[in-house]
Amino acid sequence: MRAAVFTETGGPLSIENIDPAPPGPRDVVVELGASGVCHSDLSLKNGYVGIMPGTVLGHEGAGTIAEVGKDVSGLKKGDRIIASFIPACGICWFCLHDQSHLCDTEFEIMMKQRGKRADGSEYSAMTGLGTFAEAMTCDQSSIVKIDTSVTDDQLALIGCGVTTGVGAALNTAQVHPGATVAVIGCGGVGQAVIQGARIAGASRIIAVDPVELKRKTAEQLGATDFVDPNAGDPVQQVQQLTSGRGVDYSFEVIGLPETTLQAFNMIRKGGTAVMVGMTRAEASVTLSTFDLFFNEKTLKGCKYGSGQVRRDFQRYADLIETGRLDTSAMVSRTIKLDEVNEAFRAMEAGEVIRSVITTF
Repeated sequence: MRAAVFTETGGPLSIENIDPAPPGPRDVVVELGASGVCHSDLSLKNGYVGIMPGTVLGHEGAGTIAEVGKDVSGLKKGDRIIASFIPACGICWFCLHDQSHLCDTEFEIMMKQRGKRADGSEYSAMTGLGTFAEAMTCDQSSIVKIDTSVTDDQLALIGCGVTTGVGAALNTAQVHPGATVAVIGCGGVGQAVIQGARIAGASRIIAVDPVELKRKTAEQLGATDFVDPNAGDPVQQVQQLTSGRGVDYSFEVIGLPETTLQAFNMIRKGGTAVMVGMTRAEASVTLSTFDLFFNEKTLKGCKYGSGQVRRDFQRYADLIETGRLDTSAMVSRTIKLDEVNEAFRAMEAGEVIRSVITTF
């Protein structure tokens, strides 16, 4: 089976033939139809979070079940599925308290060895998935069955970008009708935040990004105003667009301390800033505690859009199917597995919103 394997921090992925182990009792084997190339894949490749060499990257995928283990329930061969990069076991404390995005089994599942590389060494899979491959073997808790006519190249985005971004607006922030919103970073996840805010009924959605392509795509997907950080202080530009008050909600979708601080400074008194972007493990930010207290501001973390995948995946698929959520505009290129390193280059150069692997 062909797969794209991480071998060294900052280096290109290696396209290899790997030998998956037989599926365990709770495992599901999925033939992948599509995999998005997400900025989090690039971040792991570049060392934001340490991972072991010999890891199949990719965590945003959709496909069809080819085989199930003997103890798997509710899933069968032929089912169309979306992979969830955070498992939802359904029985831990967090799952039982409507917070499956914080499921206790996450690290246990993601650390499993899944087979051998050609040199005989074992390989693991990013977040327990490894969607940069022809197929993947994963725990049943990482799989959500979907009933839809939406194609895999769009469904794949639900597995990360859509759930993280739309969920940040609808679940984490709970944007209300008529609200004002600013989104810092308008890549794949940022475009999904914009759409989530639009679906929620926000009156003004300000897209903040230095790349013209991303600002233009944001306009297509619902943004009403546009800020180029290279044209001046983005905080001041956002305040000028909101009569000096700041926005009700801001979203940081890059993962940097400096843009997190910008997001916090963009919100009005009583406003909420949401950090969506994946940060380096050692990064930190310093805030004015007086501003936090006196102006009653809120800074919230957002993991996986606070998504409850067994509820939200089907909802998002339905929104795509009815035209309320546009994932096709988020896909700039469809590529082959062999082009994954070029997809990373294009992402870093700001040439794409999302590249999606459709030929493995």
